[in-house]
Amino acid sequence: MPLELPMRTEITAGQTSDYLGFDRVMADDPSTPSVLLADRGYDVDSMRRSMDKRDVLPVIPMRNSRKMRVGVDRSLYRLRNLAERCFNKLKNARRVATRYDKTAESFLGFVDITSIRLWLRHLSN
Repeated sequence: MPLELPMRTEITAGQTSDYLGFDRVMADDPSTPSVLLADRGYDVDSMRRSMDKRDVLPVIPMRNSRKMRVGVDRSLYRLRNLAERCFNKLKNARRVATRYDKTAESFLGFVDITSIRLWLRHLSN
């Protein structure tokens, strides 16, 4: 059975913290996953509470400044590499990596086109 991953793209200001973009994506009420794989930038108590309310297991390494220690399942966290490789492949498209487009709509459109191209290439293999 193939792994189905919903994808949503969102643009935030360059100096915006990662977890603020997370709130915008979750506001659309996407399908409920069983696990959330994220990096240290998402280690925020409010996000962990939000995931607990949805019965989603947050697999997020702790920031060094965290006072209350939280464990992380390293075998699940390794799967995050799949998403990182996807971002790397998207950035191989020069137009995505350098963001030549002036408007957010045209940039997101090209990210979608590049994603579809990668998906079709994956299906043909």
